[in-house]
Amino acid sequence: MTDTVMKQEELWGHPKGLYVCFFTEMWERFSFYGMKALLVLYLVKYHLFADSNANLVMGAYAGLAYSLPFIGGMVSDRYLGMRKSVMFGGIMLVIGHFLMAFEGEKATMVGDAITRDNGALAIFYLALSFIIIGVGFLKPNISTIVGKLYEDGDTRRDSGFTIFYMGINLGAFTATIICGWLGETYGWSYGFGLAGIGMLAGLISFAKGQRHLMGHAEPHNPADLAKKVLGPISKEWLIYLISIASLALVWFMVQREHVVHYTANILLVVAIAGILLYAFTKVEKVARDRLIVLMVLITSTIVFWSLFEQASTSMTLFADRVVDRNIFGTTILASQFQSLNALFIIIFAPFFAWLWVRLDKFNLNPNIPLKFTLALFFVALGFGAMIMGSSMANAAGQVAVIWLVLMYFLHTTGELCLSPVGLSAVTKLSPKNIVGFSMGTWFLATGLSELLAAKIANIAAVDSATAKTMSAADFLVKYTELFWFMFKLGMGAALVMLIISFPLKKLMHGIK
Repeated sequence: MTDTVMKQEELWGHPKGLYVCFFTEMWERFSFYGMKALLVLYLVKYHLFADSNANLVMGAYAGLAYSLPFIGGMVSDRYLGMRKSVMFGGIMLVIGHFLMAFEGEKATMVGDAITRDNGALAIFYLALSFIIIGVGFLKPNISTIVGKLYEDGDTRRDSGFTIFYMGINLGAFTATIICGWLGETYGWSYGFGLAGIGMLAGLISFAKGQRHLMGHAEPHNPADLAKKVLGPISKEWLIYLISIASLALVWFMVQREHVVHYTANILLVVAIAGILLYAFTKVEKVARDRLIVLMVLITSTIVFWSLFEQASTSMTLFADRVVDRNIFGTTILASQFQSLNALFIIIFAPFFAWLWVRLDKFNLNPNIPLKFTLALFFVALGFGAMIMGSSMANAAGQVAVIWLVLMYFLHTTGELCLSPVGLSAVTKLSPKNIVGFSMGTWFLATGLSELLAAKIANIAAVDSATAKTMSAADFLVKYTELFWFMFKLGMGAALVMLIISFPLKKLMHGIK
């Protein structure tokens, strides 16, 4: 390929395909976070779920949504290729998000007895099932395409992933503001419905930008994929039909968090064991050492995300019940505080992208394990800020909004040290032929984190009847206990990661 063609395929110093992935992921995350911002509040306020049950539904949903990319990555690597996987996943997501717009009848409480619209809840769980399978196909492949757009040793890779990460958070920011406002003000169905429109826009964006992906997203063996394997049904369509049939299994599991938890644990152990077996039997020493480092890094993310993901469960309920949300005469909705994370990433992601490159020129760029250590430190420090803020609550037991803003700022700083760097690390530390599998393992660990996040959030959980009798000061006591637990867990994990970061650096053999 000539230099002229290469220049035509770049925009602002990066491959044009990066921006195709940017807009696709932006709209997909718009739909995902728009729905996620409302989910726990919707279950607690509309269907009158106890906090613990709503948290566990969120955990099961998010756990499966992040676990299934493990399978989706394998199917893409071996059969479908990334383009077909993303398109199929996008279609499933559109269907799921539009089903979410059906809310049914509001639950009623007479004494301690609660009457719910079980038909509407069945459709709700089906909608989650479509979304879960859609994410399983789409999520690992978009990230993997970004990695493939850069040659080995290209110093723009980390910067490219950070720009890509801005797309994720631009979608998340607008979704939590707009979908949260529509859902809490005009009706839950409006917020969920807008999330579906966002996903449809993402699907169209990806379909129209194929030529800029330079063929990296195509299946490895199109002829084999077109072979008839069951009467007139090709191998490709058999994959689609099996995936659709699996909706029944996912529908069953998303209502049973404990089943999802055990499954995620088993899958993660199998995945890590499989990669380590591959490392010790199929590759030479340098590649083996790098895979060992990657498995340690992936394991460390479980602690980070289980603390960070309190945002959509305990911290949203905390904002609703305890935080003084009146700012200059305007009341901020509880769901909208989740937009702070995305807003801070939009503001500071360019700075971090510049910072890593700048530090690298002076040989001061922290290695990947040290960046993970910083991430764990900042997520713990965020809960330290909440402990301090809780100690300064007003006479009514309400906490000033500035402390919640500070927590989100610190958590975002940690995320920028870990998530874009980690996605890039997967593509750098994995052999090319198992990058999709490794990316799936990354998201599988994130899925387990979501389940653990729900269990941690339940430290401060109350049921619907009890919540009606509690004041802000009563809630504050329970949430302060939760904040102390998370602060200690995060700081302990950061210390362990700091200690092991030095031997891990050696095992990376020059990878930065």
